[in-house]
Amino acid sequence: MTGRMTVGIYNAYDPKTFREPHRRVIARAGDLAMAFDMNLALFGFPLPEDRRTPKEIADYIAGTTSIGAHGDNFVRLAGLGRFQTFPFPAKGFPPQLGKMVLTTCKPDPEKQISTREIGDMVKGGQSILLLFGIGPHGTPKGVHAASDYDYEVTGGCHSLETCTALGAVCGSLHVQLDR
Repeated sequence: MTGRMTVGIYNAYDPKTFREPHRRVIARAGDLAMAFDMNLALFGFPLPEDRRTPKEIADYIAGTTSIGAHGDNFVRLAGLGRFQTFPFPAKGFPPQLGKMVLTTCKPDPEKQISTREIGDMVKGGQSILLLFGIGPHGTPKGVHAASDYDYEVTGGCHSLETCTALGAVCGSLHVQLDR
């Protein structure tokens, strides 16, 4: 049995107003999750009040983007039940998403995990949450402390723009799992 990988996006950008950077990263992450057979989870996004269900949120974002076949991939992901939203986690991340792996260019050496180790975990049945922070400072220190593992995709601690990091992480893990 293979575990499930979930791309998690933590909003450290603007917690009160849904903005264009939110919309773009969600559309891109939805496209990558669909392409690489992953789920998508959002944390702390100020989504429009009149959009409550994952399908309503996906339809709303798809109607305002040209990313991912004009949002069709994201809508398909939501239709398959592979998209969820959560408030900012006050007492930890949802355990049903698996072990939390923080994607960072500054990994804690005590918690650092390799691409191969993540692949082995998933192949062994362990689900994982790959957490990415959006915003000028990435994820807050409390989120770093909450991670089970830290993952640095470049091998050289190079800082990548969020969407570039999303693509690099999803692609490298997809190849590692030989999917």
